[in-house]
Amino acid sequence: MKRRDFFKSSFIGLSLPSFLFGKSTVNRNKNSPVIITTWNYPGANEAAIKTLNNNGNAMDAAEAGCRVLEADEKNIYIGIGSLPDETGKVTLDSCVMDSNGDCGSVAFLQNIVHPVSVARKVMEETKHVMLVGEGARKFAISKGFKQRNLLTKESRKAWRDWLKDRRQMTPHEAHDTISMLVQDGNGDLAGACTSGGWAYKLHGRVGDSPIIGAGLFVDNEVGSAAATGLGEEVIKTTGSFLVVELMRQGYSPTKACEEALKRVIKSHNGNPDFQIGYIAMRKDGEVGSACLKWSFGYMVSKSGTSKLHEVKGLL
Repeated sequence: MKRRDFFKSSFIGLSLPSFLFGKSTVNRNKNSPVIITTWNYPGANEAAIKTLNNNGNAMDAAEAGCRVLEADEKNIYIGIGSLPDETGKVTLDSCVMDSNGDCGSVAFLQNIVHPVSVARKVMEETKHVMLVGEGARKFAISKGFKQRNLLTKESRKAWRDWLKDRRQMTPHEAHDTISMLVQDGNGDLAGACTSGGWAYKLHGRVGDSPIIGAGLFVDNEVGSAAATGLGEEVIKTTGSFLVVELMRQGYSPTKACEEALKRVIKSHNGNPDFQIGYIAMRKDGEVGSACLKWSFGYMVSKSGTSKLHEVKGLL
């Protein structure tokens, strides 16, 4: 008897999670694309829908959606115009992951408007997963990306105002990351995450947004998940990976998000003073979300229409 068969036969009668044997019993949603995005960013979802309608795949759509916000100078959380670090430098983080399990990431990237597209170049045109700092910037330039000062007049003023008294930013302020999960008409999953990070952070700080398994994780046989909120705490629990693995064990998307957050709550003695929000999509097209405190909005697009949903915090 093969060792695998012996292992399985030894547990006859027991209900075992399917991840032990690498199988999932959830049907794949086809011909009915689904998009779920953190926060209220309808323009991002519209761009993703348009890309799918033009025969783009899930990865194309997730990238397109994130690029809209990266280019929006009025958005102080993502891309150009993001609130800078304590030294006045805008540093950007992003990652992507496709239906094949391939992924790419950039962290502490400066002077490049579209980190999500650079992350995709890392995934598709190198043997690496992550590039950081000056190396990421030089790679972007080598691939034709143009340099630009990311500190706008508005974000510079906000930084100078902050410098006057160096008010300590609390961990739930001013870092509304966009994370987008997409399932295309073939039923394939992909995702992207991009952020300007925690406002007025220490120079060199990197959050969860460029870290595969923390800010984003995609398993085309099970589902996908992504995060927003205090990245340091998401990293500690490899949050998005955990949500996907819980779905593999049979949890619904919402219950998987809630269970992942309960572990954070427990580690902070029941009262974390920060926000984390998760979004999740199972391969049958079901979506879900949960957050720690207060409330959290997320956008879902199905059948060509988008709707903003709000979930109340567990605490």
